[in-house]
Amino acid sequence: MIEADLISHKVLDLNADKIKFEFGDKFIKNGKVDRKKLGKFVFSDALALKKLEEILHPQIRAKIYEKASKLEQTNLPYFVDIPLFYEKGGYDFKSVLLIYAPINLLIERIVKRDNLSQNEAKNRINLQLNPDQKLKLADFVVRNESDLKSLNLQIDAFINKLKQKYKNLKI
Repeated sequence: MIEADLISHKVLDLNADKIKFEFGDKFIKNGKVDRKKLGKFVFSDALALKKLEEILHPQIRAKIYEKASKLEQTNLPYFVDIPLFYEKGGYDFKSVLLIYAPINLLIERIVKRDNLSQNEAKNRINLQLNPDQKLKLADFVVRNESDLKSLNLQIDAFINKLKQKYKNLKI
């Protein structure tokens, strides 16, 4: 599996000097980018967010395709986890599986995970395409409206359906 978030964290730190130049050294700690501090800033300033995305997203996309190219050579299926798949565009993958949750649940989870206020979480969600619109665009959907055990069962069921559809598929 290729995880865009992990790639983005590495790319962010690789660009610490650019971040320092563009946004100031207050966002750098021990040579690495203070993601929480930078996030709080850019999610409250549309121009800063756009500037950060212009620095990071082309590099993230390139790394994703580099890893995908290596996996393609194995002839095995793989998944690419891209939280902003529709928002950032420019990806050309065969099928899209959406892990769906309604907005109210997304906000609740972001508040808990990132220790943000409800308002900060809403602002971040509002920068993304509405999850209900994503439902219309996805090829496959797994609903993530319960606990992790339920999500894992649904993903297992999805993979089993793929195996049935493509009998020779090795997952």
